[in-house]
Formats: sequence, C-alpha cells, structure tokens
Amino acid sequence: MVAVIGAPNAGKSTLVNQLVGQKVAITSAKAQTTRARMLGIALHESADAKTQMILVDTPGIFSPKRKLDRAMVTAAWDGTQSADAVLLLVDPIKQRRHELEPLVEALAKRPERKILVLNKVDKAKKEPLLALAEDLNAKAEFAEIYFISALTGDGVPELKDALAGMMPEAEWMYPEDQVSDASERLLATEITREQLYQQLHDELPYDSAVRPESYTQRPDGSVEIRQQIVIGRESQKPIVLGKGGSMIKSIGEAARKELSEMLGVKVHLFLHVKVDEKWDEDKEVYEEIGLEWKG
Repeated sequence: MVAVIGAPNAGKSTLVNQLVGQKVAITSAKAQTTRARMLGIALHESADAKTQMILVDTPGIFSPKRKLDRAMVTAAWDGTQSADAVLLLVDPIKQRRHELEPLVEALAKRPERKILVLNKVDKAKKEPLLALAEDLNAKAEFAEIYFISALTGDGVPELKDALAGMMPEAEWMYPEDQVSDASERLLATEITREQLYQQLHDELPYDSAVRPESYTQRPDGSVEIRQQIVIGRESQKPIVLGKGGSMIKSIGEAARKELSEMLGVKVHLFLHVKVDEKWDEDKEVYEEIGLEWKG
C-alpha cells in the first residue's frame, strides 16, 4: 500500500491515474477536488514478479477551516496508516514553502518509508528544483527522491518500478482486473462533479456537491442514473443551469459520454439542482463520500 499525500492541487490524482494506467480519480484545476480517500489499484510486471500496489489517493493536506475541510484532512492522514510507503508529491511551481513546512515536519516524525516526488519537471527550472529537493530532504530524510511529470508521464515508469520493489510479499487484496475500490454509484457522482468544475471554472465556488439519488439497470442493459447537484446559495442556481438550461445540459452530456465509455453500456443521466446552505453539515453527505462525520 502506497499513500499519496501533498498540499492541494499538487497533482496527486493525476499521478495515481498515471500509475494505474487509466482514470480512477477525478482531476481539475480547482484546489481540494479530491474529497474522500480513494484507492487506485496498479499492477507492475517485471521479469520475475507481478506486483499489485494499492495507491491511496488522499485529499490535499491544508489548514482546515470548516467541518468538511477538517474531515478531509483527517481522511488524508488516515490514508497513511498501515502504508508500506508514503509518497509526498510536491508542485514546485505553485506551492509555497509555508504550505509544505507543516506537512514535512509531520512526516519527519513518522516511521513509514518516505519518498519525495517533485512534479512538473516539464515546466520547472532545474536549479530551483534541485535546491527544493535538497531543502525538503534535510528536514524529513526521504528514502528516495524522484522528479516526474504526472501530466506527461515523464519519470513515472521509474517511480513505479521503485514502488513495486518496496511492496512486501503478501496475498493480493483485489482481483487482477479491478482498478479502484469506488462503487460505480460513487464514481458516477465524481465524474459529474469533475464536469461541474471543468465547465464552470471559477464561476462556481468550491462549496458544491453531487449526490446520488438512484442507480438502476434497465431491462435493455443500459443504466439510469439520477443525481442531485447541491449548491450553497440561490444566486448560484442560474450559473449551474445556464441560459435556457444550456449549462446543466452540457455538464450532463459530457458526464454521460464519459460514464458510457467507462461502464461500457448506454447511460441515461438525469441531473437537477438543489439549493441547501447547510449541505456540508449533513451527515449523509459525509457518509456518501466516505468521510468521518463528527457532529
């Protein structure tokens, strides 16, 4: 088991997708896109062994201000428990030192094998990158350091080789063809939420959610999915709906297309918008995305 941690927007989900070899976690330019701890299941084949690696894609670790944020940070640290290796992913371009310092200090006290991975080698300048690696290593004594691009895949095969070599001998935890522990129901809400972020960019604040209502297989083998887009304010509703319902239609079409490809069947997706100022205080929402509820 490998826990992938880092500050928000470091590229953790993109890296997990690269290591698995297909999409198992949603990504967007919006910070804190990953909310729940999700497992990606990667296989590595060498001349003498076939290794299964369980990659724990965790929410970004940051200074939490509200209940949902606190639950996400707790989920991130919980994700490192019982890991055979903890991988700290750093974005050397976006992340400031003050964001990383508490994270590195906390890691320094932990007994797990620690790997430092610096992302965006395709964009970052070499000298500052090496200086940052040296500085972080002095604080936490990482077992190994890698330089990669999670987006292009540069350096990822070498990292995957190294991670496979760190895994202990044991029975595989999942079937060979399984790539994630997420249910199709949860995956469907995540795909819609990704489209919500991608198509609305900064127009929609972070405080929105997609909740599952029903997931039904029709007699013809197709799947009918009904979901609720929950927003915090009435003023956000016209943004999500768009003129004449054009935006919600566009979000639905893109999510439906991706879900059809992912599930291998025709998908009928129905979305509607609900305003709930206190959705992030709802115990059911936490349970749906696998976060711990503390009333």
